[in-house]
Amino acid sequence: MKRFRLAVLLVAGFVMLAGALAQAQRPAGDAASFAAYTGYRAVPNITYTTASGVELKLDFYGPARPSGPLPTAIFMHGGGYRIGSRKEASVLSLLPYIQMGWNAVNVEYRASGIALAPAAVEDARCALRWVVHNAKDYNVDTERIVVTGQSAGSHLALMTGLVPDSAGFDRNCPGPEPLKVAAVISWYGVFDYTTLVDDPKRDYAISWIGGQPNYKDVARRVSPMTYVRAGLPPVMAIHGDADPIVPYEQEVREIDALKKAGGVAELVTIPGGGHGNFPGDQMLRAWSAIDAFLQANVVNKKAVTTSASAR
Repeated sequence: MKRFRLAVLLVAGFVMLAGALAQAQRPAGDAASFAAYTGYRAVPNITYTTASGVELKLDFYGPARPSGPLPTAIFMHGGGYRIGSRKEASVLSLLPYIQMGWNAVNVEYRASGIALAPAAVEDARCALRWVVHNAKDYNVDTERIVVTGQSAGSHLALMTGLVPDSAGFDRNCPGPEPLKVAAVISWYGVFDYTTLVDDPKRDYAISWIGGQPNYKDVARRVSPMTYVRAGLPPVMAIHGDADPIVPYEQEVREIDALKKAGGVAELVTIPGGGHGNFPGDQMLRAWSAIDAFLQANVVNKKAVTTSASAR
C-alpha cells in the first residue's frame, strides 16, 4: 500500500509540475510571482547572487496558500560540475517534496568552465543564505531546511549542510543569519576528493579541482570528510554498489565516519545500481526510506547549526 501511495504521488506530482512549468512560459501580469497551477506557487529565475560576472538563479515552488512556515528542500543538480541544469530533468527530483506539502528550491551554480573549485561550494552556500534571509517572504521554516542533490549536487549538498562558517566558503554571501539545516539527503555523492583528484578515471574531479597549483589542498577543503565532527545534521545517503562514476565506498566511508562522530546517518544501498537511473522498485524503496527518515529527523526535530568550528 505504501509503495502504491508513493507511486501515485510521483505521478500526480509529475502532472502538477508539468502544468506549473507550462504556465511559467506564459506572459503574466506579475512576472516575479504567480499561481502556476491550482494550489501551487512558482517563482522562477530568482537571482540569488552574482559571481564571476554571472547572475546565478534559483526557482521556488510551494503551496499557494500555506498555513504557515513550511519545511523546505533545497536541491542541487548533478553533471560533474560541467553539464546539467536546474531547468532540465533534475527538476523532477523536487516532486516528492512538493507532493509532501513542502517548499522546494531548485538551484544553479557555477560550472567548472566558468570557475574552478571551490566556486560551486560558495554558490551552494549562498543559495542557503538566500533561503534563510528570505524565509518570511517565502514561508520557509528555517528549522526545517533540507539540502539535497544528485552526484555533484549531492556533494554540494553535503558541503552546504556540514561545513562550519569558519571554513571560509561564505565570503561572497556574508550575513548575520546562522546557516543551519535539518538534514542532508545525498544521492551518490563524493565524500572525499583527496582519493579521487589524482585518478584519471575521475575526470570530473580533475577538471573541477586538478587544474590548480594547490589542487591537493583544494581537494581537502572541498571534501565533506574534512568537516566530520560531533553535532552535525542527520544524513541519509543513497548509492548503487556498482557505481562506475563515484565509488560506492565513498558513501560507506561517509556514513561510517558520521556515525563514529556520534551523528545520525543512514545508507540506502541499491544492489547492482550504477550512477543513478535506478529501477523503479528501487527508487520507491529509497523514497520510502527517505520519507521515514524525514519524518523522524526533520518533521519532528529541530535544525542543527553548522557554525561551530570543525575539529
